[in-house]
Amino acid sequence: MQATSNIFLVRPSTFAFNTETAASNAFQNPAQYDVQRKALNEFDGMVNLLKAKGINVFVFDDTPFPSKPDAIFPNNWITLHADGTVVLYPMFAPNRRLERRMDIVNSLRMHFDVKNVIDLSGHEKENRFLEGTGSIVFDHNNKIAYASVSCRTDKDILIKLSEQLGYEPIVFHAVDKNGQEIYHTNVVMCIAEKFAVVCLDAICYEEERANIINRFASSAHYLINITFEQMNGFAGNMLQVKSKVGKDILVLSETAFKSLNAEQKNKLAEFVELLPCSINTIETIGGGSARCMIAEIFLSQPPAL
Repeated sequence: MQATSNIFLVRPSTFAFNTETAASNAFQNPAQYDVQRKALNEFDGMVNLLKAKGINVFVFDDTPFPSKPDAIFPNNWITLHADGTVVLYPMFAPNRRLERRMDIVNSLRMHFDVKNVIDLSGHEKENRFLEGTGSIVFDHNNKIAYASVSCRTDKDILIKLSEQLGYEPIVFHAVDKNGQEIYHTNVVMCIAEKFAVVCLDAICYEEERANIINRFASSAHYLINITFEQMNGFAGNMLQVKSKVGKDILVLSETAFKSLNAEQKNKLAEFVELLPCSINTIETIGGGSARCMIAEIFLSQPPAL
């Protein structure tokens, strides 16, 4: 199952420009006035849109202490898989390691079957990192884990985790238009059930680019190529989810939506309903977009008694 109707988000308590991540995230910009209030308004607006579309949204409040400026992006510290596995990830920035919360995992246990927890956070002591579905873009239906190597995405940890999950790792290298290493894979690509959105120009090596194109062809994904400018507008940072009645919805930011051309929008609309969310402050200050705000829950639900 590539898309789920169960997701969770974290409502921020101290959203701010994170100086500990800025060096490797070219999408971040220095803080503007009143960002916490603006971020909360954008967050609540996005949650309301998701719920109105019939998506089952769990919202957890960020704890005010200690301060966690990026708590709004929970997809980096946890993934929750269909076989009952929960994975906790090693985070690059020390202040982001504070985001990992077992109380959230325990709360989800009340609704879903958790059979196994893989805790990779010990790799932080080795200065090796793998930041959840920021670092990894999963093709769940075909059991492939795509990842672009960066200071936040360690190839060896990826291979080890892929073996544990029964996935095939596909590693590549990606840079932005200025030649700077792209910090997260989910900026470069989005994989949905029937299509994939990728900035092919960002993939450095021709062999790696050809391999990814061939993989998407073999997995019957329609490939939509985006430009560097569209990638900078977070057009690669989108996520397919399902409503409770099985409707396919693509969550993206208004910035990403506006960056797409008419042909791209029309093609996407053949597969999904597009749901643009107004999250400009979150994108501008935090350097992450709609996909980064969503942690998918693929865990099964126990039968009702």
